[in-house]
Amino acid sequence: MQLYNTLSAEERARLIDEAGKERLTLSFYAYAKIEDPKKFRDDLFIAWNALDALGRIYVAHEGINAQMSVPADNFEAFRETLEAYDFMKGIRLNVAVEQDNHSFLKLTIKVRNKIVADGLNDETFDVTNKGVHLRAKEFNSLLEDPNTIVVDFRNHYESEVGHFEGAITPDVENFRESLPIINEQLQDFKEDKNLLMYCTGGIRCEKASAYFKHQGFKNVFQLEGGIIEYTRQIKEEGIESKFIGKNFVFDHRLGERITDDIIAQCHQCGKPCDNHTNCANDACHLLFIQCDECKAAMENCCSTECQETIHLPWEEQVAKRKGLQVGNKVFRKGKSEALKFKKSGNLPDAPLAKAETKDIRQKIKVKKTLIGKAEHYYSKSKIAQFLIENNELAVGDKVLISGPTTGDQEITISQIFVNGTFSDTAKAGDQITFELPFRVRLSDKLYKILDSENA
Repeated sequence: MQLYNTLSAEERARLIDEAGKERLTLSFYAYAKIEDPKKFRDDLFIAWNALDALGRIYVAHEGINAQMSVPADNFEAFRETLEAYDFMKGIRLNVAVEQDNHSFLKLTIKVRNKIVADGLNDETFDVTNKGVHLRAKEFNSLLEDPNTIVVDFRNHYESEVGHFEGAITPDVENFRESLPIINEQLQDFKEDKNLLMYCTGGIRCEKASAYFKHQGFKNVFQLEGGIIEYTRQIKEEGIESKFIGKNFVFDHRLGERITDDIIAQCHQCGKPCDNHTNCANDACHLLFIQCDECKAAMENCCSTECQETIHLPWEEQVAKRKGLQVGNKVFRKGKSEALKFKKSGNLPDAPLAKAETKDIRQKIKVKKTLIGKAEHYYSKSKIAQFLIENNELAVGDKVLISGPTTGDQEITISQIFVNGTFSDTAKAGDQITFELPFRVRLSDKLYKILDSENA
C-alpha cells in the first residue's frame, strides 16, 4: 500500500507534460475535531494518489489545510473523496485565478499539532466560534464604513505586493506574531468598531476571528474564502476591486495578479516591481522582489556574495556552507541588509506603476512547440545543456525555457554547440549547449517559439 511519494519532482513534471491534460490549482480548509489524524492522513493519501492529485496538505486534531493540483478530469471524483467526511460536505474549493499544471509536483500530507500555528495555549479558546463571513460586495460596503478597522492577517512579504485599501498590515513573519500585536493595538476598539479581517484563502481569519471574539471584540467580520474567493466574485459579478496589486500564493508561481497596480519596488534597485524570486544560492534561497534587469545582472541572486558563491565549483559551495544553518534559519523571508528597498509594516495604497499585462510574471503568451529538455547546468561557466528530442533548432531562433522553479524564460539563440562543436543548426537526437544567465533544472522544457503576441 503506497503512502508516500515514489517519484521525484522532475519525474512528475515529465509525466504531467506527457499526459497533456489540464490541471486545476485549488485550496480549501476545514476546522473539525479529528480523533486520529494519522489514519485520516493515510486514508487521504491513498484516495488522492489514485486520482493523481498533488499538493501540500496539513492535518491535525483541529482539521485540515490544503493547497493542491488536481487533474480537471478527476475534479468531481476528488470532490467525492471530501464529501465522504461529514465535516467536508459542501466544502468550498478555492480555485486559483491563474492555472499552472506544475503548481505542485508531489503529494505531501503531514500530520501537525495545528493546521495553522497560532502560538496559543488556551484550552478555553473555541476555534469554531468564528466571526461573520462576508461576501465580496458586503466586504466592500463595510470597508467604506468609517467605523471599520480592516486588518491583513498575512505576513509582511505577502502584504507588500498587494493588500486592501486602508488595511493595517502588520510587520510580521508569521501568523502567530500577528495575533498579540493586533490585539494590543486594538484594545480601545473592542466595543464600538467593526473589526474586518482577511487573508489569502480564509483559514487564518477563521482562527483569528474566533480568537478576537474570545478576547472580547463585539463586531468581528471576515472575508469569506479570503482574497482568492473575493477575486472570483468581483470578476463574476462585475464588482470594483478594493484589493490592489497581487495576491501572494505559496506555490512556485508566488503570485496571482488581481489588479494591474504595482505597489512594491524591486528590493535591489527600487524600480516599481512585484515579482518575487528565491535567491539562486542554494545556501540562501532568500525570498525577495527582483525586477527583470536585476535578475539578469545579479543572476537571480539577492547579493554580490551570493552571486559570487554560485560561480564556485559545486564541491566548494557545499564545503562553504558545511556546518552552517541555511535557508530560513539564517534569513527572515524578504528581510536582509542587502535589500535596500524592502518595505513592510505601514504600507502605501498609491500605485507606483501599472503592469503591462495581466500575467503574474509579465509573460508573453506564445505559440510554441516542444523541442527538448534540460540535462545539466554548469554554474561556473553559465552553460546550459539540453537534448533536442523533436524538430530542429537554429541560431536566431527564439526559445522558451519553462519549468516549475525556473518559470518561463524567453531568449534568442545567438550561438550553440552541437554535440561538442560549433554549429548553426541542431536536429532531433543532438545534444546542445549554450550560455544562459540563469540555472536550468531537469524538469525544464525547451520550446521553440513560433509566434508571440502580447497578452
